Amino acid sequence: MTGPRPTIECPCGGAHLVPSFRYDRPPAGETAFDFGEPYYREYRRCGLCGHFFSCHEMDLSALYSSAYIEATYGTQMRAAYDRIMSLPSEASDNMGRMARVLAFAERHPPVRGRQPRLLDIGSGLAVFPARMREAGWDCTALDPDPRAAEHAQSLGLATATGDFLTMDLAALDRFDFVTFNKVIEHVEAPVVMLHRTSGVLDPGGLVYVEVPDGDAASSQGPGREEFFVEHHHVFSPASLALTAKRAGLSTVIIERLREPSGKFTICAFLGSDQG
Repeated sequence: MTGPRPTIECPCGGAHLVPSFRYDRPPAGETAFDFGEPYYREYRRCGLCGHFFSCHEMDLSALYSSAYIEATYGTQMRAAYDRIMSLPSEASDNMGRMARVLAFAERHPPVRGRQPRLLDIGSGLAVFPARMREAGWDCTALDPDPRAAEHAQSLGLATATGDFLTMDLAALDRFDFVTFNKVIEHVEAPVVMLHRTSGVLDPGGLVYVEVPDGDAASSQGPGREEFFVEHHHVFSPASLALTAKRAGLSTVIIERLREPSGKFTICAFLGSDQG
């Protein structure tokens, strides 16, 4: 084994990196993926902005086109969806997410005279766009796995299948909100992913992002789910703001929270500097 390689660059350019957590086996609770090679990875942390980034030699390139849904839900997507939808509000991360977006939109109405249009990227079980549709929004669910898109379509949602990083954005509509709920930590190039929202946002449109909070989670040690193998990045408020700025987005609101599930999360509303 030649040693781990960094899968991403630090938002501060990599000049202040220090070693952090190391793993030679999956931590308890991590989804079992077959990478076909020895399991070894580590995180390095920027001493300035607090960003954690993953280093390893495991190939995660095809994870979200098939393996993630298969390993996480198997054939039980609808059952998982129904279980989450049945949670009481106080126990549901998703209900908190919906409340934040609706409250923000009430203070800053995206449009007048029509339903707001929302694109949820990496929609997975499509719980969030389904709830937003119930609130009267026009929602489209986008996921790279055809099974996730088929599931969302079975719920009556408008759907699209593809990798937002590489797909032809002309195939999509224009939207008032683009949402990334626990998504950009799963890609090696979050700056590119966020920057591409300019190709689907209406003038004045906004981006909503949720990411794992590494500052908070690290205080409880390396076994936290925020540091599971599928996360190329674990953010701090500063590193999320820097990532957004590099993508041409301004930070409107950024906050930290502990969700009902116990997850440490940073959420932010971002506006286009060109908007």
